Amino acid sequence: MTREATRRRTFAVISHPDAGKSTLTEALALHAHAIAQAGAVHGKGSRRGVVSDWNEMEQARGISITSAALQFRVQDVVINLLDTPGHADFSEDTYRVLSAVDCAVMLLDAAKGLEPQTLKLFEACRARATPVITLINKWDRPGQEPLELLDEISDRLGIHPTPLNWPVGIAGDFRGLTDPATGGMTEFTRTAGGATIAVGESLTPAEAFERHGEDWERAAEEFELLTASGHAHDQESFLAAQSTPVLFSAAVQNFGVAELLQTVIDLAPAPSAWTDVERQPRPVEAPFSGFIFKVQTGMDPAHRDRMAFMRVCSGRFERGAVLTQSRTGRPFQTKYAQSVFGRERETIDEAYPGDVVGLTNAQALQVGDTLYDSRPVRYPGLPRFAPEHFAVFRSRDTGRAKQFRRGIELLDQEGVVQVLVSDRRGVQAPVLAAVGPMQFEVAAHRLEHEFGAPASQDHLSYSVASRVVPEAVSAVDRQSGAEVLERTDGVVVALFADAWRMHAIAGRLPDGSLPPIFAADDKVGT
Repeated sequence: MTREATRRRTFAVISHPDAGKSTLTEALALHAHAIAQAGAVHGKGSRRGVVSDWNEMEQARGISITSAALQFRVQDVVINLLDTPGHADFSEDTYRVLSAVDCAVMLLDAAKGLEPQTLKLFEACRARATPVITLINKWDRPGQEPLELLDEISDRLGIHPTPLNWPVGIAGDFRGLTDPATGGMTEFTRTAGGATIAVGESLTPAEAFERHGEDWERAAEEFELLTASGHAHDQESFLAAQSTPVLFSAAVQNFGVAELLQTVIDLAPAPSAWTDVERQPRPVEAPFSGFIFKVQTGMDPAHRDRMAFMRVCSGRFERGAVLTQSRTGRPFQTKYAQSVFGRERETIDEAYPGDVVGLTNAQALQVGDTLYDSRPVRYPGLPRFAPEHFAVFRSRDTGRAKQFRRGIELLDQEGVVQVLVSDRRGVQAPVLAAVGPMQFEVAAHRLEHEFGAPASQDHLSYSVASRVVPEAVSAVDRQSGAEVLERTDGVVVALFADAWRMHAIAGRLPDGSLPPIFAADDKVGT
């Protein structure tokens, strides 16, 4: 069991939108020979789209809207790669994925450096002490000086950058990378559109100087100076999330991608013990346990099934085993278990710690659930984010009311939106709550195209939410600029026009009447 666990690498790619995350994910799959040709984010003509952006809206807009899982093997190592949405409106989906990985690859745009969403996602990694590998991308375009980027990482993130290679040529004139193993350089040759693996030629220091002159000399001197001045990689500090290995790439050209993949194999941590709600570690060799970090419908339009993504935390998973669901104590049959590669699926018979397993027809499972065999365990659930945008959804076709209700129910279970209801509005006019307005676009699109239930939206003027204790419900609901509804998990929520209005109303109520909307005990699936 321990041997199988050490062969796993489970990581997520995080970034600000447009830093090249989906392109990098595609390039990693290409270098692992999991695909024969890399697709493009905006697939046109004979060039297909990227495998990680599988739904219609992602393909049309060229952005990641939902997290995707890809599993493949490299050098006898099983890679579980999770591609995450970069857009802030889908942060909740990204945070869930980060709960299921052992490492993260933080992607930075060479020109823009650290951007707001990247900072937020890095803080999520810091909170979990997740080791982070940094990849500075788009070195084939004009950008900042590499030393400036290292300073920004150090100053703004408070983490020690330790470059593993160094670019030869300024940003926009990418010649290749220094090769610490040989002391020389890897020179890349472009392929048509970056659809196939770029050829990398290993050059000796003399050959590198002959071809690249001052560019090579500068890169070699800067890298040597950094290594000598305390920026050499230290595995212990990396695993403790105190330092971050740094690499450079141009993912769209497949330059520097093989180096990142090898770094993940060599340096990223293997699965280790997960801590349960009692704060007790469960070793990887313990009896089977798994954690549901994502639920997704609509991946297979022909069957409209529901897939629960499970991270194997301990033990050996066997398809067909009857497991126990910790939240309900009920048995769960694992007859339909699959490995996932974007939208593609393949039945699997077994999985080990670190693997991501897709459980289909999993109607009883929710995000945050724990499944176990033999020895009971329950892992901490996942917090739900405080919404800032609210809209009333109504079916535009009264004859499709049943499909509308079913669609709303499934979107709620997936966590695409949070659903709030009240006697005043009725079940036919639920209030959808979201972190960002683009979530409403996704909800409306999926209601129409997956469930055949086109819906209208009326956006509400509320921008702040809190919980409300039972004794204060009627008093809050009578106030102007406020409304009380109930979330589908039973949490009573008060909506306010703005923070000033919430504080004004709270001042007239007993202390503690409006607790934070997501206190420590308010977890998904617990």
